[in-house]
Amino acid sequence: MFDNINYKEQIDKIWENKVLLKNKENQDIIAKVIESLDKGEIRAAEKKDGKWQTNEWVKKAILLYFEIQPLSVIENEPFYFYDKIPLKKNYDKLEVRVVPHAIARYGSYIAPGVILMPSYVNIGAYIDSGTMIDTWATIGSCAQIGKNVHISGGVGIGGVLEPLQANPVIIEDGCFIGSRCIIVEGAIIGEQAVLGANVVITASTHIIDVTESKPKEYKGFVPPYSVVIPGSYSKKFKAGTYYVQCALIIGKRNKNTDLKISLNETLRKFKLSV
Repeated sequence: MFDNINYKEQIDKIWENKVLLKNKENQDIIAKVIESLDKGEIRAAEKKDGKWQTNEWVKKAILLYFEIQPLSVIENEPFYFYDKIPLKKNYDKLEVRVVPHAIARYGSYIAPGVILMPSYVNIGAYIDSGTMIDTWATIGSCAQIGKNVHISGGVGIGGVLEPLQANPVIIEDGCFIGSRCIIVEGAIIGEQAVLGANVVITASTHIIDVTESKPKEYKGFVPPYSVVIPGSYSKKFKAGTYYVQCALIIGKRNKNTDLKISLNETLRKFKLSV
């Protein structure tokens, strides 16, 4: 069992006094934390009492790991890299399907049953079981991806290491993220939400629920089961009135039916481009 409290105290101590990085024992402590992160024993963020919380000490350990790791050649014929962080391997033992040229860095956790099409997963990311990361999608450092999520082609899921208190992007269980979506700046996509193609969600994006007689606005958060498409709203500037990008919640996914059936119904009902 990984001793979170003990390791947290030691990582915090090293963080406050970088001279301690020269000590081999402290380097081993950092390496142990990253190993546990790679195995999914700890996470950069987790849900507690219904709210997502960032584990700052884990992010500190990742940054410290960069400091103690030397640059080295990483060869996997015919590919050749020169970096500080090795790549994940032994996917057969991890029960993860990996299609060439998918790349995941050591220190990211990928659960059994995940499928990686040609894509990129950064250190600190957590991808839960049954999830598909489609072609040319990128999963940023410390991003948290839930169970049975579909990340479509070309999606950009933002990562964050600094500032330490900043939340990573969270994609909860059962979500469908349409092609070329961009989700950054610690945005949270609630469970089983469906985002149509090209939706952009940032911390400041106006996310407007237009399903009732009066609009309701969110920022940095898409409520569970929401169906979202790209939209725009008019805004006055000195030079005139122009249209600014936003995201529109146009409906809700059926929460009372099977996950796959619900998704198919949603895509047909709202004629979403995904």
